[in-house]
Amino acid sequence: MTLFAAARPAVQSLQSSLIRDVANAAMGRTDVLPFWFGESDQPTPQFIREAAMASLGSGETFYSQNLGRPYLREAIGTYLTNLHGTPVDAGRIAAVGSGVSGLMLAAQMVVSPGDRVVAVTPLWPNIVEIPKILGATVDRVPLTVANGKWSLDLDGLLAALTPDTRMVIINSPNNPTGWTIEEAEVDAILSHCRKHGIWILSDDVYERLVHDPARKSAPSFLRRYQPGDRIISVNSFSKAWSMTGWRIGWLVTPETLTNDLGKIIEYNTSCILEPIQRAATAAVTHGEPEVAKLRAHLTATRNLLVDELRSLPGVVVPEAGGAMYVFFRIEGQDDTLALAKRLVEEAGLGLAPGGAFGPEGNGWLRWCHATEPQKLHEGIRRLRAFLS
Repeated sequence: MTLFAAARPAVQSLQSSLIRDVANAAMGRTDVLPFWFGESDQPTPQFIREAAMASLGSGETFYSQNLGRPYLREAIGTYLTNLHGTPVDAGRIAAVGSGVSGLMLAAQMVVSPGDRVVAVTPLWPNIVEIPKILGATVDRVPLTVANGKWSLDLDGLLAALTPDTRMVIINSPNNPTGWTIEEAEVDAILSHCRKHGIWILSDDVYERLVHDPARKSAPSFLRRYQPGDRIISVNSFSKAWSMTGWRIGWLVTPETLTNDLGKIIEYNTSCILEPIQRAATAAVTHGEPEVAKLRAHLTATRNLLVDELRSLPGVVVPEAGGAMYVFFRIEGQDDTLALAKRLVEEAGLGLAPGGAFGPEGNGWLRWCHATEPQKLHEGIRRLRAFLS
């Protein structure tokens, strides 16, 4: 019998990215308008780039601390304290090599083989696949559309959070739907998880990208943290500061996890290049005008895109509170992977298939609107021509 080299079954069973499935075949084609990835089409602000260049110029190219340079951790702590109105000590913060790395590190800290994890879905596939790499099972609690708006079935989620649940994953504002949790929902979930000792993994990457101008950020578990709470917040510089390619994020954990987290980082990435840490420090220290500018831009482009999509026959667009996406469906189109591929080939329009975010996303498409209005107008023109 011939034995073939292969990854272990848990890895082989992971879902590959359906977004990549669509995008990889068309990358580099100048005739395709790409709206499939979640990033702004604007480069990182100049002052952030200059901080990295100055660091490189001075020769800061050596190893740094596992948890990140103290100046960066302190800057993130000050930023979060001002944002949420509650002290966030630098000793609870670790700078890590991207938001997705933070998600993996968080899972490695608390999830064991055979554990049960619950996730609010549809959801970015990386998040729900990570616990499976570690041998855990993931149960899904789908968002619903109620009164024309993406909504959480709170009773359904609490019922799913049984005492044998190790961790619940909540991403708000949500990728792909834009659903944003309510303050009362945060309170109810936190109370329930405190009662049963369930870890909360809060993916806060889009917390600043809310459409309500009266809010500085989305409702937050971090704002309610008390010593002893099992809350891990994962964040990233990618979205709010347009730093997708830099690959840097952070974790906020209970104080009791910090030392062990340093060990896990050592065995994953060891540390982050210092010029990137200098850039991140500049971003959280001086970046509020850029965040405000991006938020205003996203609100305007979302309104434009939603209005245009709703003018098309058979297109359904629920309301949402944040992020940088419109999640919509076209009546009668249930296989959106096939539809997304057809849109690339026949219309030169690159959208993410909803099925990439789980079975709840089948029949939906995700359109990233973090781009210039004229590109959105041209995208709508192509979609209108395709549908007609």
